[in-house]
Amino acid sequence: MGCWTSSSWEYPTIVLSLYGFLANCRVAEPFLTPYLIGPHKNISGDVVTNYLFPIWTYSYLAFLLPVFLLTDFLRYKPLIVLQGLFLVTNYTLLCFAPGLPAMIFLQVNYAVVTSTEVGYFSYIYSVIPAEKYQRATGYLRSAMLAGYTFGAGLGQVLVSLAGLDYFYINTITLGIVSMAFLVSFLLPMPQRSMFFKGKTSAAVGAQRAEEPVMDKDGTGAGKAKTEHNGSTSWCSRKNLASAGRLLWKSFRESYSSRHLIYWSLWWALATSGYVQVFNYIQLMWDHIEPSATSSIYNGGVEAVCSLVGAVAAFSVGYIKVTWAVWGELALGLFSAVGAGAVYLMALTSSIWACYAGYVIFKSCYMFLITITTFQIASNLSMECYALTFGINTFVALSLQTIITAIVVDEAALGLNIATQFIVYGSYYAVISVVFLTRGTYTACVNYHSRPGQKEANRSSQVISSERF
Repeated sequence: MGCWTSSSWEYPTIVLSLYGFLANCRVAEPFLTPYLIGPHKNISGDVVTNYLFPIWTYSYLAFLLPVFLLTDFLRYKPLIVLQGLFLVTNYTLLCFAPGLPAMIFLQVNYAVVTSTEVGYFSYIYSVIPAEKYQRATGYLRSAMLAGYTFGAGLGQVLVSLAGLDYFYINTITLGIVSMAFLVSFLLPMPQRSMFFKGKTSAAVGAQRAEEPVMDKDGTGAGKAKTEHNGSTSWCSRKNLASAGRLLWKSFRESYSSRHLIYWSLWWALATSGYVQVFNYIQLMWDHIEPSATSSIYNGGVEAVCSLVGAVAAFSVGYIKVTWAVWGELALGLFSAVGAGAVYLMALTSSIWACYAGYVIFKSCYMFLITITTFQIASNLSMECYALTFGINTFVALSLQTIITAIVVDEAALGLNIATQFIVYGSYYAVISVVFLTRGTYTACVNYHSRPGQKEANRSSQVISSERF
């Protein structure tokens, strides 16, 4: 690494992109449900639906907030390494651990994997210059998408053409995520964090470290005292208080705009429903076309979804729309399309119609979440964006946990998979009505504005204008 300077952004971006590709190249993931309910694990579909999968949701909620704070406190890299380690543990359990108790522990283990995902993007913002954020983010997202698409496509080829057993698909995945774990060690350790040691304090600390501090006798021996003094300690009480103030300031900035709150509200509401559909779609497919007696194309469908979703997300950058005016209406319209797609999945008896509904639903979500992310990130500092991402994800997961506890958990309603999807479709229908109403109001107000006010309205549509 001698050819890479400390200010170089290419090396950490390349290494993190490689990690993202390998960590998301999970060849076996589209076939998890057939593997669990098949002869390898021999767990019934009802147990998987109403007991096993809800454990992941509850564990994820328990881990998310402390992991989000630890991610910044530990300066990102340790959490990425931890995610790689738990991915290895995850597929080791899938391959070699028998019985329901092992699969229960697997759900808790996987909750650690998903809760540490926040470190993937947060890391890069702490080691590269701000002017490279946009390019680096694009590379990282592309690497994740490419890994997931390649893994899902390879899994489908190995199952359909090579006739490979699901056990060997999982062992291949274990080998790939093991390589991701090893790659994570190649990441350089960030010298600062966003909240617990901000940019300014990091620069000041570095400057002070280079300046000798004179003792009473005029020597520079006092430098060692300064380095070990509690006032400059990275986790000192003063630093923690400063981090708390910065977190509160970032929180106020993130949610001081009505416009930003509406986008964040959609993010939280829609993401909770999307994750719920994503988690249980394999059970829906198995309900329509049992994997024990039919050929399944889960990997191919997931690969197609990733490609179509990528095209939809990529197209956002080329659509010339005043999102501040029409964005909420778009959220409502495409949420309605997503609701229709979920109803189709719930009510059809054709596996191909269900596949098509899932592609439409996932593409709509990818399109809208890209717009939402852009609208939020383009109007906030990176520190505020990271905090907003964490808070929105926490709210989404809280809503998902409530849905799971009421609709899925066997201790409550414990609905069958088809009825669950009707509930999810109705949930998305409510979201669409809310944002169609709000979007129509916003568009009408803008349309009926006086000509002399239109220029002012365009300026006022910047997020920072609508403050409480």
